[in-house]
Amino acid sequence: MNLEPLAVFRVELDPILDLGDSQWGRRRVINIVGGSFEGPRLAGTVLPGGADWQVVHADGMASIDTRYTLRTHDGAHLYISTTGVRHGPREVMERLAAGEPVDPAEYYFRLFCRFETGDDRYLWLNRTLAVASGARTADAVRYDAYALT
Repeated sequence: MNLEPLAVFRVELDPILDLGDSQWGRRRVINIVGGSFEGPRLAGTVLPGGADWQVVHADGMASIDTRYTLRTHDGAHLYISTTGVRHGPREVMERLAAGEPVDPAEYYFRLFCRFETGDDRYLWLNRTLAVASGARTADAVRYDAYALT
């Protein structure tokens, strides 16, 4: 098994909607408003719509659950879903939550990515599993995705 660079994603976000505590943790919804992605075989824009339906657990770990749509540079539409976790020392996560710049090496943010499309040019993505390492800023998420080969 190898990791092949897939794309670097920049996903722009609305402010967090805090739904409060539920039986699973603190539920938050972060709407996706745009962005871009660029890689060797995959490039284009992140379309507005979709969101991260996130749960922050008592220990501070966030469970990530995103679903949104991509438009490639050549007009194909792709569905992407990511699941993952983000956690780190309490003081680091507090700085991140306050919108302060935080070095991604100070916390753990990893994703599993799945794609779906009916466009013949990108059917290979339907059979591709990807992993990513992420970084959160005040208004966006950036992650480097790699196909598992």
